[in-house]
Amino acid sequence: MDEKNISRAVIRRLPRYYRYLGELLEEGVERISSNELSSKMHVTASQIRQDLNNFGGFGQQGYGYNVPYLYTEIGKILGLDHMHHMIIIGAGNLGQALANYVQFEKRGFMVVGIFDINPVLKGISIRGNEIRMMNELPEFLRTNDVQIAALTLPKSNAAETAKILVENGIKAIWNFAHLDLSVPEDVIVENVHLSESLMRLSYNLNRYVTEHKK
Repeated sequence: MDEKNISRAVIRRLPRYYRYLGELLEEGVERISSNELSSKMHVTASQIRQDLNNFGGFGQQGYGYNVPYLYTEIGKILGLDHMHHMIIIGAGNLGQALANYVQFEKRGFMVVGIFDINPVLKGISIRGNEIRMMNELPEFLRTNDVQIAALTLPKSNAAETAKILVENGIKAIWNFAHLDLSVPEDVIVENVHLSESLMRLSYNLNRYVTEHKK
């Protein structure tokens, strides 16, 4: 299997499969057909089969998919079969909200540090993590096994902070700053632009309203 040939659209759907399968597990469902999964996810059964065939298929004709097995295998594909240590840079409202989100740990993401430049926040504990100052960041990264950094700070500080992260070994950045980061090719950046998401929602709402006025 050459994962380089797997489309970004397929990869974007994998977390949805994982989430829905987790819900099925909680309901005690042991197996499900692609048609049944299609009705839940609003993705065609053919698309589901094509997506999963990228990774080996997992289904059996006449049986469908074994829910616990498929859930576990997709978790492995997503890298959720081991714990990822994560830090948060920026302890404002968004940063604190992320630090308080308990579902991260259930999905294999452990927040191990929170950093900010505001001395008023120093030492405040959020779910067991005391907020540290940014001058402590390089030493913290050198002495702790951290794989992911979430940037929830103003864009004016994002580029400089990303440079510090990269220089100290961070290979994955979850970027909430409104800035496209310039990083080496071996550093992975996942951009989360909340305003863009809201604008897409506005576009779809506007289109819906326009169509129903006709």
